[in-house]
Amino acid sequence: MPTETAQDRALLHLAQALRERGYHFITPTPLTHERVNARVENQLAKDLEGVFGWSRPFQHELLPPAIFSLMDQAGVLAPSDSRWRSRVRMSSLDGQLFVHSAYPTDAPDAVFFGPDTYRFANAILAHLNNHKGHIGRAVDIGCGSGAGAILTALARPQAEVLAVDINPAALRMTRINAALAEADNLKARHSDLLNDIDGQFDLILANPPYLVDPDERAYRHGGGPLGAGLSLAIFDSALERLAPCGTLLLYTGVAMKGNQDPFRREIEQRLEGRGLEWRYREVDPDVFGEELLDGAYTECDRIAAVVLEVTRSAG
Repeated sequence: MPTETAQDRALLHLAQALRERGYHFITPTPLTHERVNARVENQLAKDLEGVFGWSRPFQHELLPPAIFSLMDQAGVLAPSDSRWRSRVRMSSLDGQLFVHSAYPTDAPDAVFFGPDTYRFANAILAHLNNHKGHIGRAVDIGCGSGAGAILTALARPQAEVLAVDINPAALRMTRINAALAEADNLKARHSDLLNDIDGQFDLILANPPYLVDPDERAYRHGGGPLGAGLSLAIFDSALERLAPCGTLLLYTGVAMKGNQDPFRREIEQRLEGRGLEWRYREVDPDVFGEELLDGAYTECDRIAAVVLEVTRSAG
């Protein structure tokens, strides 16, 4: 997938240069990121991981001149007092490197990458390993960094894979990350859910935001009751576009109340009488525990990460 501007090409070359230097970073939760960076010894970056992983300020002299120059060409150098910060992070996943927004992800159009991305990726790879059937077309709804679409494109190089989002910054990151991974069978397209693209799909993926965010940032705010609004909208949209034997794989988070799962109950009602095969499982029983302190979640017991797979019959 070709990158579109000189800055995009410079950012691609920056990521390639880091990869050639053996750069590797696993991105933690925002709370872990905050706590680790708060340590006195972590006030300044001391290596590439500090600059491009932990988003710490750094001295110009820390970086090789070629890396600093590529950052400048890519427009990702941000002044920080007498030092600098990177406007992007780079995270490792399944042997690939992904460019996304720097910490903290405060901007409304921030492109998020974190533990949810890793769990989503694991669910995709497990599905692809367990289901060897033909995938001619696949789509990742709300693609973000493009991680789900890219892993699918690499695992099924004969498939046409679409990555769709309403966030131009996400589509830009996806194009750069696809070029970095050499996922030539992937196309990034602007679409609100599936409204702006045509046809049926053999695999529909989604890892939507599922929290109630007071600032309603696109990468974080799920809307609706306890953040489930977007997940339910994706569910409804996807079922209408599944090809025969096609599967929806939806990774999301669910606020549990009184040991009850309101999202599963709603899904059961919407699937009743439709003759679709489905599987639902918790993949992590407790995520974003800090959200329970206030706001919409004060009466919830926990937030669980779940994976829903729905498959249409061959008929």
